[in-house]
Amino acid sequence: MNRTLLLSAVLATFTAGPTQASLQAQELLPPDNPLPRIEKVRNYLPHMTRPEVQDLLTRSDIVIIPVASLEQHGPHLPIGTDYLNGVERAKLIAQQVDVLVAPILLPGQSPYHMGFEGTISLPSSLIQEVYVEAARSLMRHGFKRFLMLNAHGGNAATTRFIVDRINQETEGIAVDLGSVLGPFRPDIERPADTSPPVFDRHGGTGETSNSMYLTPELVDLDAAVPAELTLPPHMEDMLPDVVGGDPTALTVFLAEGLKDEATGKGTSAEEMTSTGVWGVRDPREATSERGWADTASMVSAAVAFIERWNELRPPGTR
Repeated sequence: MNRTLLLSAVLATFTAGPTQASLQAQELLPPDNPLPRIEKVRNYLPHMTRPEVQDLLTRSDIVIIPVASLEQHGPHLPIGTDYLNGVERAKLIAQQVDVLVAPILLPGQSPYHMGFEGTISLPSSLIQEVYVEAARSLMRHGFKRFLMLNAHGGNAATTRFIVDRINQETEGIAVDLGSVLGPFRPDIERPADTSPPVFDRHGGTGETSNSMYLTPELVDLDAAVPAELTLPPHMEDMLPDVVGGDPTALTVFLAEGLKDEATGKGTSAEEMTSTGVWGVRDPREATSERGWADTASMVSAAVAFIERWNELRPPGTR
């Protein structure tokens, strides 16, 4: 090749568009992940590395385990409301005091919600077995104390049984977190509520408010509508006493209400509510301010209890 042709070839290299090789290299670059970025949360087991768990064990032997559910929460709240809100509260606790947050299961015991799509229900015998075995795994690594954070009312008895099994059958020490918070709850000013008291439970303004604070992106308040309830006549008759705060009425009401259709009680969610919400108050009356107040009270009380437990039984005590 003479000098003129060589110069022309060099100039062509710099002035021409991308070469086939460069185009192929560009095509190999992966596109941006379209999902939201995951931000690492301190002391949250799914985000931690093994050395980070080892380091935490030098400061704490306490684990918070949310006991949750995957069940319908009306047309405006996510199926994972109980799981998500329980885990988020546990994370908030772990930012103020050193404890490990270890979610184990998403579903819980929710057979009475199976008439609405999306609910997943497990038998209580399976649930408690999984949680006890998970606790045993964590004990092998050096964790000793367990706070079971029940985030779903239908798991209450199962949670107490898990606590008892850990205490009776293993080297671990377990506490039902919800049962110990009362003396530690701070006096937090709550938003004024001038509405007259009405029946307002599953999927109602309380859970909606908590979700508006903890997982606002997942709340579709525009889809919320007041539910139409159809209760058995004798339960309808006791409802004023339930709303009025009669503890006996509430106990017997809940003993019968929201039960599996297979029991024949006629009190499954599908049999009692038009929307899946168990209450007559409009969920659109919920506020994130109320959700913050409820969460702040719970988190503050949990931190105070853990600090007191650490005083009574310092980490590492055998």
